[in-house]
Amino acid sequence: MTQKSLSTWLRGIILGIAACGIVIYACMLPILGKDLTEIYPEFAYCYVPWLIVLWISAIPCYLALYNGWKITSEIARDHSFSRENSVYLKQISLLALIDSSYFFVANLVLLFLNMNHPGILIVSLFVEFAGVTVAVAAAVLSHLVQKAAEIQQENELTI
Repeated sequence: MTQKSLSTWLRGIILGIAACGIVIYACMLPILGKDLTEIYPEFAYCYVPWLIVLWISAIPCYLALYNGWKITSEIARDHSFSRENSVYLKQISLLALIDSSYFFVANLVLLFLNMNHPGILIVSLFVEFAGVTVAVAAAVLSHLVQKAAEIQQENELTI
C-alpha cells in the first residue's frame, strides 16, 4: 500500500466518522431527547441543558478529526514520521483529555443541579475512560513518532 492510498483510506475513515458524528449530534440526540421528554415529562427541564452539554462535547472531537486530517496530509506527502505529526498527535491527546474532563465535570454539575441521575454518572465513567484511553494512546503514538522522526533525521545526515 502506498503512502497516497493509505492517506486516501484514512481520509475516508475520518470523513465517515465525521458524518456519523453529525448524524448522532444533530439528528439522533435531539430526537431521542424529545422522545424521552414525552415519555417522562417530569424531566423535560433537563432536555436543553443536556443537549448543550453533549453538543459542546462534540467540539474537541471534531478538532481531533481535523488534526487527524492534517496527519493524513503529511502521510500523503511521505512525511509519516515528522515532528508535525508528533505535535498533531499530542494535540489529539490533549483534546481527548479535555473532552473527558469536561464531560465528567458537566455530569457532576448536572447531578448537583438535580438534572442527572447517579446511575447515568456511573455509566458515563465508561465514556470518560474511553476518552482517557484515546488520550494515552495518542500520547504514546506522539512520543513514538517523535523518536522515529529524530532517528530518520539522524539517518538523513549520515552518508
